[in-house]
Formats: sequence, structure tokens, C-alpha cells
Amino acid sequence: MKRLGLFLRLSLAMAIATEVFAAAPIELVVDATEAPRRIFHGRLTLPASPGPLTLLYPKWIPGEHGPTGPIVDLVGLQVSANGQNVPWRRDPLDMHAFHVNVPAGASSIEASFDYLSPTGTEGFTSGASANEHLAVLSWNQVLLYPDVESPGALPYRARVRLPAGWKFATALPVAAEKPEGVLFSVVSLRTLIDSPLAAGAHHRVVPLAPAARPSHQIDLFADSESALLIPDDLRQGYDRLVLEALALFGARHYERYRFLFTLSDTLAHFGLEHHESSDNRSYERALVDPDRRRLMIGLLPHEMVHSWNGKYRRPADLTQDDFQRIANTELLWVYEGLTSYLGDVLSARSGLRAPEDAREDLAWNAARLEHTPGRKWRPLVDTAVAAQLLFQAPDAWGAWRRSVDFYDEGVLIWLEADTLIRQKTGGKRSLDDFCRLFHGGQSGPPAVKTYTFDDVVAALQEIAPHDWRSFFVERLGSTASRAPLGGIEASGWKLVYDTERPQLLKSREEVDDTIDLSFSVGINAAKDGTILDVVPGLSAERAGIAPGMKLVAVNGRRWSRTRLRDAIREATGKGKVQLLIENADTFRTFTVDERGGERYPRLVRDPAKPDILSEIFKPRVSSRP
Repeated sequence: MKRLGLFLRLSLAMAIATEVFAAAPIELVVDATEAPRRIFHGRLTLPASPGPLTLLYPKWIPGEHGPTGPIVDLVGLQVSANGQNVPWRRDPLDMHAFHVNVPAGASSIEASFDYLSPTGTEGFTSGASANEHLAVLSWNQVLLYPDVESPGALPYRARVRLPAGWKFATALPVAAEKPEGVLFSVVSLRTLIDSPLAAGAHHRVVPLAPAARPSHQIDLFADSESALLIPDDLRQGYDRLVLEALALFGARHYERYRFLFTLSDTLAHFGLEHHESSDNRSYERALVDPDRRRLMIGLLPHEMVHSWNGKYRRPADLTQDDFQRIANTELLWVYEGLTSYLGDVLSARSGLRAPEDAREDLAWNAARLEHTPGRKWRPLVDTAVAAQLLFQAPDAWGAWRRSVDFYDEGVLIWLEADTLIRQKTGGKRSLDDFCRLFHGGQSGPPAVKTYTFDDVVAALQEIAPHDWRSFFVERLGSTASRAPLGGIEASGWKLVYDTERPQLLKSREEVDDTIDLSFSVGINAAKDGTILDVVPGLSAERAGIAPGMKLVAVNGRRWSRTRLRDAIREATGKGKVQLLIENADTFRTFTVDERGGERYPRLVRDPAKPDILSEIFKPRVSSRP
């Protein structure tokens, strides 16, 4: 009975607190004028009533699938009420929680702090996000929220002050622009966190698909004016991307859509989905350099698909309304895997990626998964369940550990589902029909419609009767050594290997200054010779070479990418490549028995089957204006 009474008192206190905080908006002021120094100053004014209060810093960040809230970079926290300092105490178990006692007579409290944006480019939004020329502000990094029921619904009114001369872009509605800063309309906490702000000295707006409604645009921010010069063919490809996406899903769930696209070599590179925008970050010369463009071209299609798959339709276990609760990420093979597949399809349909480039990308991913011995102990579903661990895992021994393979292997599985639907219905239906049924609905403002595994199965069953539950369970739980290549084969193509280095690999090696011999000797190495990874079971690993070692010489001569490739080529049919390796302070020569020569994956047509893959990649919208 005592426990029940305590529970009732706590519930009543939380209900009262919820009413207090819902009565008036929480005021958030962010001074970003020191963004070039990577310092953001935050100040919160929260309505409050006397008594104990817990303030929380967002921990589980939507779209990042883990407890990535950068609490370590929150510094200088001060809490006050009525002009007097109020002591705070960190929770001994939850590092993201701060306890205070609101003094008698106070109707509000104020919290001020700094956020120190990192310089390291690893990670997502908690990686480097600001420099001398631009910044991306993720609101979850510069705010606290009270521990109440349904905190996502709490009203926030944000204001930001930017460096002189900087422009900005965000999906947040602007209430006023004044000398003291930009004031935004009152929105819920979930909308605020879902609406990052990009700003910078070099800005260009690129309207997209002017005939489409509602409006779509790219907001480009870069470290230089020259980096903003988007070529006409690329802009036209993004026009078609919008039209192809709307045609694929048949409805939209935003009132306008903005691609926030920052171009810098000193910021973290990634994409993060939001409902009415996306946070896209790539190389400074991603638009104008052919190699960098080739590597980033799938970024915007992937993130736009997420507006439907991930934001509107969302796994029920990934739809928390507070940012502290642990999320179940098991359905990421739908959330991210299906998005990866549809992003690749839209990249091809829009002309952003030529069909041969799309096949090259598919071949490389399939080959990597074929050379992933970790699949014999870790089933694909576990890469989704353990996503919060694998996102943080090192690259070394990636093929044995496995990584977030629900992305790339998800592509193979959903391609197979697409081909199966077409076969079952005699070509009358495809995964496009599933997308319209599952992700379509009524066009309108942002909304969330949750789903479970059973819902996915039921929708597919409505499109094409089949034992879809067994189809997915078998592939998700498999510990077979082979990757699921059924979709490639059913679509009229075969995965083969030859000695011709793919253009995509050439671009990746040029941009990253690496050499990737994953399918011959099984080595991926940096320019300085550091071995980034080896593939278990291939000749380098069999010889005893491991990640972290360093190439010094090849067959008695100083190592270089060209010499290593020449040595492998010359050893074809004969074997024996001598590699002098530095391992900490020890030098040793390894004999690598490599008889197969260079091997690179590609797809070739299977003339015995119809070319369904080309049909999948075919545009659905006329390219005429």
C-alpha cells in the first residue's frame, strides 16, 4: 500500500507539472554568434512551480538510432530563479538528468549553458557541425526539457542569433526577424528537434520542380561561393527526384520540403532525416568534382524517402515521445533497408545515377556482403537490434564483426521482394504499389502512422499473396555463408568478378586516398600504408596480416598503390607477393599467396531471364518540362 501511495503521489506531481509546462511556451534563446569558434550559448526560461524538478538533456536522438545525445559537450550549466542561483545535482544513474528544487515564490526558472561543437568529423550530429563559414544547429544539443508525461508535446518558442551576414534555412516557421535574432513560431518539442537550422556566409537557394505542390527547394551552404555552382544537369536531376518521389508514394506528408545541404571538408559527412527537411552534409566540392559527386549522389534521394518511410510511417518501437527511453531498433531493416532500396531506385529513375552506375553500386554492395564471414554467426536481424553498438564500432575487422548491414543487405532483400511481387502478379504489380498503399494515404501536414512487422506483412499480402512472414524471417535470421542474391538473379542479372576496376571504386580511392583490394588479397589500406581492414579467409588474412599494421614495401620496393596492384597482377596463376609490414615497432615480411589476381565485382545480364532490374530503374515521370 505504501508503494501504491508513493506511485499515486508521483503520478499526481507529474500531472501537475505537465499542466504547468503546457500552460505557456518554454523560451529558448540560442546565441550562435560564436559558431566559428564552435561555441553555442543556450538560455532557457521554463514556467515552473515550487518543489522538485528534473531537467533532461535529450539522449536518444530520432534518426540516429542510439543514445547519441552529446551530454559531454554541455558545459557551464547554471540554474536560477527570481535572480538567485538554484543548485542542481546530476542523477547518479542517468547522466542526462539534472535535479533542482524550485524555490518558494518562483513561477519560472532559467537555465543557461554552452554547447561545445566538436572538431572531429566522426559521428552524426554530435560530430563537427560548425566552422568559420557555416554551421548546422541541431536543437536537441542546446536545450533541456522537464521530466513530464509526453514531453514531445511541450510548447517551445525558439530564438537564434547568428553571426553578422549569415543567412539561414530551416523547416521551422519564422515569426519575426529582428536585429536581436530570428524568432520562430511556437512549436512542440518534437517538431523543434525535428527541424534543424543550417546557416552560413555562402548560401544559395535552388527551387525544385516548380510545377509540383507544395514547394521543394535545396538550401546550399558551403565554405566558398564556387562550391555553390550546381551544374544544370544535377539541378534537373533533383527536379526529377521530387517528381519521381511524389509519383512513387502518391501522397506527401509535409507542407513544404527543404534539403539543407552543407558542403564542407571540415564537417562530419552524413545524412539525417526529418519530416519536412533533411540534414545533408558532404564534401565542399561535391557538386562540381566528378569523383566527389559520384560518392554523394545517393544522399538526397535516401533522406527524402525517409519523409515517408521513417518519419510518416514509423516502427511503433521507434516512436517514443520522450528522448530518454531506450528504443527497440529491430525493424531498421524496414526503416533503413527499404529506404536504401527506394533511394537507389529513385537515384536511377531521376537520372541522378545512370543505370550502369546503379548496377555498379548494387554489385559492390552484394560482393561485400558475399565476403562477410560474420554473417555465419550474426544474423542480419541482430545488426538491427544492435545498431546502437554497431554505429559506434570501428571499421577494423568489419567483415567478421558485421556492421549496420541492414542498410545494404536490406537493399538485396527488398529487391527480391520487388521481383517476387512482379512474378506473382504477372508484372501487374510491384513494390511501387506497396509504397502507395503503405506510405501514401492522404496528403497533408506532418503526421506519424506507426506499424509493426505484422502490418508490413499484411500490406504486402494485399499487394501479392505470398508467405511474406516466412520470406523475411528466413532472410533476417539466416546464418548462411552466402548473401541473399535472389533479387539480383530474379531481376535478370548475375554477380561476377573480373579485373576491371569499377569507376565507383576509382572515385572512392581518389577521394579517400585509399586502396581497396577487398575481393583479391582482402586488404583495404590508407595512403600511408596503414591497413584499415582485412577480409577473413582471403590471402592477406591467411598470411597473418591484420588491421592496424602498416605496409612498408612490396616485393622489396617501397610500397605504393600502383606497385601493390602490379605485384598482384604479376602473381596471377603463380602466387607469392612479399609484403614488408610494420607492426608497432616490429618489421616482418609476409608471403601472400595470391593466385587469382585482381578481382572486382560487376553485374552481367542473364539472357535466360527478363531484364526486370532495368524496368525497376526506368523513370515513371516524363522528362519533358
